[in-house]
Amino acid sequence: MQEINPNEVYTTSETQALLKISSSTLKRLLKSGLIRANKVGGQYRVLGKELLRIVSPSMEKRVVETYRRLKKKVKKKIKTW
Repeated sequence: MQEINPNEVYTTSETQALLKISSSTLKRLLKSGLIRANKVGGQYRVLGKELLRIVSPSMEKRVVETYRRLKKKVKKKIKTW
């Protein structure tokens, strides 16, 4: 397993490899604001300390809450069909 350096800047492909997630999942996390990143020259860059924040236990609770909220919203939308 590769170690995350808090002072390093990672590309989206490096971020995907470190977190072991798909590109669509990374896009969703960036769009929802769960991963904060800066856009440089049309490409996102993620700080290492941001990746460390993501894998922390306190963040897991926030992700679960966001997932449950989204699931509830989808169920409500499906019921109206």
